[in-house]
Amino acid sequence: MPANQKITPCLWFSGNAEEAIDFYFSVFKDGKILEKTYWKRGAKAPELSVLTARFQIAGQEYIALNGGNEFKFNEAISLTIDCSSQEEIDDFTEKLIADGGEQGPCGWVKDKFGLSWQIVPSIIPAMLQDKDQDRVERVMDAVMEMRKLDIAKLEAAYRG
Repeated sequence: MPANQKITPCLWFSGNAEEAIDFYFSVFKDGKILEKTYWKRGAKAPELSVLTARFQIAGQEYIALNGGNEFKFNEAISLTIDCSSQEEIDDFTEKLIADGGEQGPCGWVKDKFGLSWQIVPSIIPAMLQDKDQDRVERVMDAVMEMRKLDIAKLEAAYRG
């Protein structure tokens, strides 16, 4: 694990963890597999198929677990992508909703595996922490009306 990462999210997949990792590597160009473990003989999965894969994208480590069909992702947890430009927002949105994903409200998307992501411009935290409550409310109102977040519209709302 990276020296600064003490907690690693474990993502439960229904036998398609390697497919999911390949998909995430197509979205985030710096992905790499760090290690794999395999099911033993007599397990509930095909012998020697991947049980877990520890991987890294954007400097963050994850574990993908081929746990079976018992659990599914839901919106109770999501991964947030910090975006410095509208181009990044558009690119991540397009890639993550491709092939069966879906766009949700307020910059949220769900990928084809059911994992939720928040695609957020880097400017949002500063806008929402402004001491001028009118600015904060205008930005929040704008966010609540959007599906994919639009930096130009957020900046216009912020300015009033």
